[in-house]
Amino acid sequence: MTFDPDAAAQPGSGIFGLPFKREQSRIVIIPVPFDATTSYGGGTANGPRAVFDASAQVDLHDHQFGAVYRHGIFMERIPRDIAALSARARRLARPIIARGGAISRDRAAIAKVNDACFAVAEHTYDRTRTALDEGRIPGILGGDHSTPFGAIWAAADHVARIRGNKGLGILQVDAHMDLRDAFEGFAWSHASIMHNVMWLLPRVSRLVQVGIRDYGAGEREASRRSGGRIVTHFDHDWSRRLDAGARFEALCRNALKPLPRHVWVSFDIDGLDPALCPHTGTPVPGGFSFARACVLLELLARSGRKIVGFDLNEVCPGPSKTEPEWDANVGARMLYKLCGAALASRTD
Repeated sequence: MTFDPDAAAQPGSGIFGLPFKREQSRIVIIPVPFDATTSYGGGTANGPRAVFDASAQVDLHDHQFGAVYRHGIFMERIPRDIAALSARARRLARPIIARGGAISRDRAAIAKVNDACFAVAEHTYDRTRTALDEGRIPGILGGDHSTPFGAIWAAADHVARIRGNKGLGILQVDAHMDLRDAFEGFAWSHASIMHNVMWLLPRVSRLVQVGIRDYGAGEREASRRSGGRIVTHFDHDWSRRLDAGARFEALCRNALKPLPRHVWVSFDIDGLDPALCPHTGTPVPGGFSFARACVLLELLARSGRKIVGFDLNEVCPGPSKTEPEWDANVGARMLYKLCGAALASRTD
């Protein structure tokens, strides 16, 4: 195959302008265009297409991870049935969200939305399980943060078959804890992803959360009462320590210590400074710079742990007439970094 990584992306090429087919690729990107329960701003169902389109602008030699593209990265087709399911469920969810939560007459609508969300979880489980069984690294591209549940489920089952495993660990980069129980009445809300993971998937042994700066009292209490299974690092606390002279790298290494050998990275784009993702559904002041998020990923990749897979979610393109690609541009670059980190964790 003749491919010039320094040339412009060619029409009809794959993600990042790459020519690889699935069977030639170490990484498979699984798009999940679903955002039925987003509670503030919507549009993340359009994230996979926007990130794919913006990915053609990413230069392929990465400063941290080198020629990531050489290992092959392939993106599956964006599933139209999931996009259509998202639109139908979103229509049912919107009036419930607008009034601040469900009331008794909403039971039928809530049930239909929950069924739609679980159908997405089953779809994502199947796609992720297939990639893992093929020996590939799965990367979920949402969609809202509810979308990777099925993937984490599949990864936890996969790790359970590895001799001597200590369960699957999750590194969550996020502004939010996502530990709410059925937020606004929706069992599979984007705000409930880690609640569902930690209470429904016992093979997930540890959750480490970083960048957290917006949460409810019940969520913080859930973390405290987890017996160390959930370890939460707050953005404000890290800012104070950095101001007092702490090194960012030291904070990262300390945060990574509780994670077992096998790790899933769950990256909500709102874990970054909102200047980098202004149209994401629930932006929060503060957060990581792009460079510091990349340092964190590199430290994980070089720590001796194995990144089983990852997700990137909540990337939302802006209005077509005002900066439509900025969020997607940042998202595409972070997606490439996640690919690089996952590969580096396998080859170092």
